[in-house]
Amino acid sequence: MGEVLAARPTSAARLSLSHITAQNETNLVGTVHGGVIMTLVDSVAGVVAARHSEGPAVTVSMDEMTFLVPVRVGDVVHFSAQVNWTGSSSMEIGVRITADRWDSVTPQVHVATAYLVFVAVDSEGKPRPVPPVLPETETDRRRNREAEIRREHRLARRAAIIASRAQEGR
Repeated sequence: MGEVLAARPTSAARLSLSHITAQNETNLVGTVHGGVIMTLVDSVAGVVAARHSEGPAVTVSMDEMTFLVPVRVGDVVHFSAQVNWTGSSSMEIGVRITADRWDSVTPQVHVATAYLVFVAVDSEGKPRPVPPVLPETETDRRRNREAEIRREHRLARRAAIIASRAQEGR
């Protein structure tokens, strides 16, 4: 993994996807099932990860995803995704989810934000290097800084869990 790859700008792999929700996607309370939204989040983030790394990438984790408002049947849901941060083989992809009605011109409402970590893999499923991301705007730089904070929290949480399990074994 000593290969040094040229940095890629944030805009190189940025992607937007829109989806019109349908009746068959509802949960028991009549709104769109959160799992439908999460599947689309994972799909759009996976494409961004694959484009940035120029090959296969697998989902490692999804940080907390809080739904701010329900998505209703007939809403057009918009997913905007980009690479926020890169490590040697991993990437954080941020996805912003908004929605508006299919039959009227209304402002988009912020539905949720999700952060996913992907690892680029080779043909044998082993981690492979990814190019560094090059933030282009002040918003990109802020997202990169915040992604570093989330990474530190994920690593600290993992270390605390491992330490807790080690204590149990004593």
